[in-house]
Formats: sequence, structure tokens, C-alpha cells
Amino acid sequence: QVQLVESGGGLVQPGGSLRLSCAASGFTLITYIMNWYRQTPGKERELVATITIGGRTTNYADSVKGRATISRDNAKNTVYLQMNSLKSEDTAVYYCNAKKWDLEYWGQGTQVTVSS
Repeated sequence: QVQLVESGGGLVQPGGSLRLSCAASGFTLITYIMNWYRQTPGKERELVATITIGGRTTNYADSVKGRATISRDNAKNTVYLQMNSLKSEDTAVYYCNAKKWDLEYWGQGTQVTVSS
């Protein structure tokens, strides 16, 4: 069964940090472009970060640039999103996404709440 399972979300104070993980099962991530998205109620899902298959190229939304780092460990079949200097506007459900040609998989999401 193909699955992406996110973890690492939770409640964090403004200025704090979190590392989100996305573990794949049922397939190997190594040939997929990996993305992190986020969504808040009433808004469209926003692409936060992307990492290419080899991991050499990463891209970030302007809203997180300089505060987020996406990485992948193909040996562990896992992708990470390190978020620093968190702001209240980073509060959202974060989703992991794997994409290759016409194949696309989504995780169930993990809630990140930034609040004092």
C-alpha cells in the first residue's frame, strides 16, 4: 500500500522551530520530486518547498524563504522540512507530496500551530 505519513507537527511558540518528516512506504521516493504544501481553512493549498530527485535543487515560497529547509534522505525513504523563526502565519496543515510524471501521492497532513 502506497503511503506518505507526515509527523513532527504540533504547537510551537513564535520564533521557535519544528522539523517535519514525511516517510514513504509502498514505493521509493528516490525517483520522485518531493514537495511540502500547507493549507489553512478557506484558502488554497500553498506550495511551500520543493526538492528535486537528486536533492541538488530546492525551491521555496517567498513566505518561508530563509526560514525553511527541505531535505531528503533517500536511504530512509524520508523527506524533511525544517522550519525556523516560526510566525503565527505559518499555522497550517502541512502536507507532503510526491510527484513523478502522472503519478502523485499525498500524505494525510500534520497540523502546525504557532501561538504563544
